[in-house]
Amino acid sequence: MSTQWLKARQTKYAAFATVYILVVIAIVAIANVLGDRYNKSYDSTSNKRYSLSEQTAKIVKGLKQDANITYFNQSTRFRDGKDVLDQYANLSPRVHVKYVDPDKEPQLAREAGIRNFGTAVVGLGSKKEEAKSMTEEGITGAFIRDLKSNTRTVCFVTGSGEHQIDDTDREGLSRFKDLLGKDSYESKSIDLLQKAEVPTDCTTLVVAGPTRNYQQPQVDAIKKYIEDGGRGLFMLDPPLKIRRAEIADNDALTSLLQSWGVTLDKDLILDLNPIGQIFGLGPQVALVTSYGSQPIVNEIKRTATGFPLSRSMDIKSTDKASVEKLFDSSSTSVATTNLSSPSVNINDPKNKKGPLTMAAAGTYSTGKENSQGRFVVFGNSGWVANRFIDFNGNSDLALNTVNWLSSDEDLISIRPKPPEDRRITMTRSQLSLVRGTSQFVLPLVIVFAGVGMWWKRR
Repeated sequence: MSTQWLKARQTKYAAFATVYILVVIAIVAIANVLGDRYNKSYDSTSNKRYSLSEQTAKIVKGLKQDANITYFNQSTRFRDGKDVLDQYANLSPRVHVKYVDPDKEPQLAREAGIRNFGTAVVGLGSKKEEAKSMTEEGITGAFIRDLKSNTRTVCFVTGSGEHQIDDTDREGLSRFKDLLGKDSYESKSIDLLQKAEVPTDCTTLVVAGPTRNYQQPQVDAIKKYIEDGGRGLFMLDPPLKIRRAEIADNDALTSLLQSWGVTLDKDLILDLNPIGQIFGLGPQVALVTSYGSQPIVNEIKRTATGFPLSRSMDIKSTDKASVEKLFDSSSTSVATTNLSSPSVNINDPKNKKGPLTMAAAGTYSTGKENSQGRFVVFGNSGWVANRFIDFNGNSDLALNTVNWLSSDEDLISIRPKPPEDRRITMTRSQLSLVRGTSQFVLPLVIVFAGVGMWWKRR
């Protein structure tokens, strides 16, 4: 009977062990299936360096057809592109990634025109675009070029002291031009003094901080362009009368904007918000952290932007133009009309109190079907200059503005952020102090502590 009981108990334990093993195998199998189908990760870096941006997610998730990404590299180096390409595949089931070794399948590489290892080609339907780099900017740029079949040209007016797109100095717009290129826009300069007519290939017209007055033929050309359904970005600085920084009133151009419902004030905004000091900004730089609901600013509501030497404006819709505010200055800001002196009395009772409107966007009814003029007005131009466009959310705001003006609303979002430079800058004396502390002081403290403990126990 004892033998039968032992056998019964062994049988029971064997059954329990079998069930336990089967359950463990089932859990592991289910976990692997879920892990393969739902690839989730968490990016703990401060600027989400290892995650795809909102812009990329918006573009990829909005695909209406399948996209094929073909990565060409040696078989042993497929891992070089797998991490970033898997992120695209995880965004949408429409994205399919294929890895090709040009040495093993030379015909595919030859057909795609591949010359270098580590190259990705993005295909949408019959269109194929090579990624300019194996970064998010390069791959997403290929998606954008696939989606946008027509050439989009941003024309910058020149000839009256505006910022220049080929100028790499602090006040130039070369950085803005590069950013537009990443969104597949072409940029060129036009001179309305030579020919008072906006070229037909201009998708968007940009007036970036003229320091001299526009002549009436120039203004008439701009008026005709917008009121015929064109798109324009106007960035006009305060008419400062300070020596070496004198800026013309540009009454003819501001009168045109006023006819569309935007009245630019002849003043200078001073921001007394102490938060600006955290960013190292003085009162001449207006810090914006609150925005309206217009599509240009709807995606950057959690991002600060800065505007050096800005003016205020009043907006009011007209019979043909509908105007909407983009953002105001802070409630602690003031606006002075003293534009001829570098020293300003912040407590002057004549100063206007904030918040003050700093930017607006509007549409103009042309009376034609499927034709609408669009314009955006900023009371400052320095915010897109090389020295300031990389400040916090300025670059996103600049590109979102051009996207909206060009009817590319699907591109409006927050772009990929470059890796943060988290280096610590030290003087020679500080470096010597850190080196001495880490190499000598701390080790000696540990040694003396150990000797003291040994002596105490002894």
